[in-house]
Amino acid sequence: MLDHISDRISGHAIPIEPIAEGGLERWARQQSPITQAWIAANGYKAKAGQHLLIPDASGAIGLVALGVNHGRDIWSYGDLPLALPEGAYRLPDSLGAENATAAALGWALGGYAFDRYKKRPRQPARLAMPRHADKDAVRREASAIFLVRDLVNTPAEEMGPAELAAAAREVARVHKAKFSVIVGDDLLKKNYPCIHAVGRASSRAPRLIDIRWGNRGPKITLVGKGVCFDSGGLDIKGADWMLMMKKDMGGAAHVLALAQMIMAANLPVRLRLMIAAVENSISANAYRPMDIFRSRKGLTVEIGNTDAEGRVILCDALTEADSEKPDLLIDMATLTGAARVALGPDLPVLYANDDAVAEAALRHGKAADDALWRLPLHKPYRTMIDSPIADINNSGKSPFGGSITAALFLADFVDPATHWMHFDIMAWNPGKRPGRPEGGEAQAIRGLFSLIAERAGRAPAKAKR
Repeated sequence: MLDHISDRISGHAIPIEPIAEGGLERWARQQSPITQAWIAANGYKAKAGQHLLIPDASGAIGLVALGVNHGRDIWSYGDLPLALPEGAYRLPDSLGAENATAAALGWALGGYAFDRYKKRPRQPARLAMPRHADKDAVRREASAIFLVRDLVNTPAEEMGPAELAAAAREVARVHKAKFSVIVGDDLLKKNYPCIHAVGRASSRAPRLIDIRWGNRGPKITLVGKGVCFDSGGLDIKGADWMLMMKKDMGGAAHVLALAQMIMAANLPVRLRLMIAAVENSISANAYRPMDIFRSRKGLTVEIGNTDAEGRVILCDALTEADSEKPDLLIDMATLTGAARVALGPDLPVLYANDDAVAEAALRHGKAADDALWRLPLHKPYRTMIDSPIADINNSGKSPFGGSITAALFLADFVDPATHWMHFDIMAWNPGKRPGRPEGGEAQAIRGLFSLIAERAGRAPAKAKR
């Protein structure tokens, strides 16, 4: 999937000239009168992401002018691989390390296509890796994002709990990590009753995927929601709501991709990855509204709504993850529609029980152009998920603050002393944008990787200047 960006491209490569906002007039004055006339005739303004093919004396493409933003700019390059004619292109060697890395990443992401079921109409244009780009970072980040997109885009028929486990096993194999999985009724024997309850109605057995890697540095534990399809259970979803539910394993895809980045960079951490993988189906043995289950932690959970299943499977996984007292515990989940109503599809919601950790995550997300937004763990709302006959209800009494009450549910299964972050994500682009096609999408993992690298005492390597 990264064949369209290469260290070496033989033969002629067409130059691309990035023109920062407001710089077109000055740049144009340095060009020939014919080129100036061409720019004027085309009404070219060099807006960010806008490109213009400029012919040479023979009429062939001699140069591509591209409008870019000042500073680090990933997305202005995102349309080029599929908008430019097929062929080879290059960026100027004068492009600094940060901008060169961002440009290469934007190009890499812009060449993505999910072609498992339909042949792509054309191959992307190829880019010579910019001289000063951090090649390892570009490949590491693009590969992780492609992994998320591929997993989320794959229909549930071919991405059930077993297939998700197989994908995790392959990532573990490549990086020589330890892999284990608990399947079906063994979840009851091993005391993961809530994961079993949600997944038991499916013909495809639920499972808990577990990967361990690294033997030095801080303990970093990642937990992902892997609901491979969510019918809503007996509280069945309407057709419109069910249509997108192949993406309900997006949290699992995210933590797996983040783990892949950590291992590929050989960060000095003790990494553990846990994915609760289920299909929330309907059958005679489906779990029911008002059922009560004793969780792995011992807290009893009343089921107010079977369509609030993600937090039910996560509570068992979080309990086990927290038992090892990690230095940083992160869970990611496509958990609530309420988060999308509040912040839309682009902004993952961050909850954290430690202000310093949250502020660091926001800082790294901003630096990586990988946006986050923090919402509060507003403790007074905890009463909304009280139950008169159990320790907690998975749904609650009110539709208000649904993303917050879901986060508060999870907080009951994490020691307050643990540095914990919960991400309520969309994992989907509802429409096409430069470098971000419609469909599955990775959110927040580039910023989180940078944060984890910092906590490990080893900031990601700077590109050579």
